[in-house]
Amino acid sequence: MTQKRRNFLKKLIGTSAMSVLGTEIVFSNNMPKGYSPVLLNSLDDNALEMLKKNKEMTILSDRPWNVEAPAHLLDDEVTPLDKMFVRNNGNPPENIDIKSWTLTIEGESAKTKKTFTLEQLKKQFKQYTYQIQLECGGNGRSGFVPQASGNQWSEGAINCAEWTGVRLKDVLNSVGIKDDAVYIGYFGKDTHLSGDPKKVTISRGVPIKKALEDESLLAWAVNGQEIPLMHGYPLRLILGGWPASVSGKWLEKIVVRNKVHDGEKMDGTHYRVPLYPIEPGGKAPDSDYRIIESMPVKSLITYPKTGAMIDDGKTLSLRGHAWAGDLEVSQMEISIDFGATWQKVSLQKPKNRLAWQHWSTEVKFPRKGYYEVWAKATDAKGIAQPMVIPAWNPAGYLNNSCHRIAIKVV
Repeated sequence: MTQKRRNFLKKLIGTSAMSVLGTEIVFSNNMPKGYSPVLLNSLDDNALEMLKKNKEMTILSDRPWNVEAPAHLLDDEVTPLDKMFVRNNGNPPENIDIKSWTLTIEGESAKTKKTFTLEQLKKQFKQYTYQIQLECGGNGRSGFVPQASGNQWSEGAINCAEWTGVRLKDVLNSVGIKDDAVYIGYFGKDTHLSGDPKKVTISRGVPIKKALEDESLLAWAVNGQEIPLMHGYPLRLILGGWPASVSGKWLEKIVVRNKVHDGEKMDGTHYRVPLYPIEPGGKAPDSDYRIIESMPVKSLITYPKTGAMIDDGKTLSLRGHAWAGDLEVSQMEISIDFGATWQKVSLQKPKNRLAWQHWSTEVKFPRKGYYEVWAKATDAKGIAQPMVIPAWNPAGYLNNSCHRIAIKVV
């Protein structure tokens, strides 16, 4: 690991907080061991520069780092690195030595135990590149009332980048999978916020069927570059269409299980929703929750930016993206009259399975005044986005209500 990367990492996780703040931390001698000082909003520009993120990104938390993009920043067909959202649960590992980094495959349903270096993965297995959409399960959480627990994401915890690596199924098959295999789980080298090395930050997984899909990757590159530290350098899982929390970062071990993986954040309300509607603010027994799998149909208006003003009589160009978890989007519509009528728009096919789809249209407004443009996608099974926020749940997952922007015709 280079000194430059090491210094960069220290700044990001707070171990060199003075350089982040640009001033002395008064009473720093009283700070608990391993404590990272809170970064004020006024310092966001400095932090975003260090994170190599666009200056319009929004920092939701710095311990751990969670950063999202406003919708208009996601206008690119392939999301650039500086506009990719960050969702971390702990601190990235320090002192990364790519030459000694290894991935171990084991578990009660693995026929053997094998350990691979990154070089071995690259040489022993065929490499693939896919455009894959990754979305945080809590994207849209800020819309729930009463407020659900967790980072208050608006709509920017989504991206679609080009990931390069080897198919997970090829590596698993080289190890051997027993007939009783049910699930895989991952373990990364990120460290717990408490600093306790015995505590696991997050260890989630997916059913074996999902793990064996062609697009499920062990990736080391994104958009033709090595994966940035905040996104899992040097190796991560890519399991598109499901909550991005299953795409484990800083990957060091995969276990093949004969039961549903029981790692950290696989229980309670972690990435789980009630089996039936519950009263907003209410609770349900743990046994009445299901694990979130394929994400629901959703779309974004990425151009123009909300608040745009156009001259009366002019035609407005609109565009955005749509996606539907494991499925394709079959239809895309927009409304300018608060959902009373809908107009179909031009919708492209995905670049490959699990990539988002681009849509575009042009619209004229009947007269001067305030308008809202609403976007609604329908998936291949005929399920459309709701116009209102869906059922409340304690952790604020799966808000796929229609995205809206404001337009003023003058």
